[in-house]
Amino acid sequence: MIKDCVYDVVTDDVFLRFPDVLPGSELFLKLEGLNPAGSVKLKTAVGLIEDAERRGLLGAGGQVVESSSGNLGVALAVVCAAKGYDFTCVTDVNASPHSVALMRALHANVVLVDERDANGGFLGTRIALIRRMLAEDPALVWLNQYANPANPRVHATHTAVSILAELGRVDYLFVGAGTTGTLTGCASHFREASPRTRIIAVDSVGSVTFGGRPGPRHLPGLGTSRVPEISRTDLIDEIMLVEEAEAVKACRMLARRHGLLVGGSSGSVFSAVQSRALDIPAGSRVVAVAPDMGERYLGTVYDDDWVAARFGVDPVSQLPAVMGR
Repeated sequence: MIKDCVYDVVTDDVFLRFPDVLPGSELFLKLEGLNPAGSVKLKTAVGLIEDAERRGLLGAGGQVVESSSGNLGVALAVVCAAKGYDFTCVTDVNASPHSVALMRALHANVVLVDERDANGGFLGTRIALIRRMLAEDPALVWLNQYANPANPRVHATHTAVSILAELGRVDYLFVGAGTTGTLTGCASHFREASPRTRIIAVDSVGSVTFGGRPGPRHLPGLGTSRVPEISRTDLIDEIMLVEEAEAVKACRMLARRHGLLVGGSSGSVFSAVQSRALDIPAGSRVVAVAPDMGERYLGTVYDDDWVAARFGVDPVSQLPAVMGR
C-alpha cells in the first residue's frame, strides 16, 4: 500500500473473528482504528472536508471549526494539517486528555467547555459556542457533523460497502450511535443491498438520541444530549442501551483475554453483542463495528482509580486487572 496523502491511509478491510462469543455463530469485529487518525472518524473527516471543498466553502487558507468529543477532532486535525487548513475543535471536559494532546500536537486549536446543557451533557453548550464564534467570524466553516448529509454518505459508500464486500452475507449488524453518521450510513446501504440484515443500534444509557432519559455520561463517543439531525430511526430494527460500566468491562475483557485494546465506544458495541448472545440463532453471521482503539483511554477506561471514581468500587472489582495492580 503506497499513498500520497496521510488521510488516504484507510484500512477498511480488517476484521477480527471471535469463535467463542456467540454459540454456533460467527462474530466479526470490524477494526476501524487502524489508520493515522486512530478511528472510523477519519472517513468522516475526509467526507466532510471534501464536501465543503466541492461546495466552494473551503479553499486555500480556510478555517474549519467543529464540535467533537475527541475522535472526529483528531481526524479533522490530521486532514486539516495535511491540506493546510486552520482547525478549531470545540470539545468538553469528558474528552480524553490524550485526544486533546493529539489535536494540539497536530496544531489544532482546542477549546474546552465545562458547562452542561439542559439534558446534562455538553453537546448543546459546544454548539452554542460555535454559533457565537460564527457570528463573530463569518470566515469560519462549520462542518456540522450532526446535520451534514456528507457524514452518513461516506459510511454508506465506504464502511457499509466494505463489510459486504469482505463478508458477503451479514445476518446481524451492530453499530454504535454517536452523531449516528456511521449508523445511518451503514443502515441506508444495507437496506438496499442486504435488506434481510438486522440492524442494531448501540447507544449509551443517559443518551437522548433515541428518546432515552438524559443522564450524565463519562465516556466520549457514543450518545448525545440532543438528537442529531441525521438520525434515521426508520432504518434500524432495534436499539440497545449499554451502561458505561458494562462498556468498561468489555474493554478490559478484550484486553486481558484477547490482547486487543479498544476504546469505550467499541467496548459498548461488544457488550451489546455479548448481551444478545443467547438470542442470536446458531449459524448466524454477525458483524460489530469497533470505531476506535484504546490507547487514548489509558487514563480513563483502563485506569482503576478513574473507573472507581465514576462507577463505584463494585464495577471495578468485577473487572479483570489490566494495569498491574
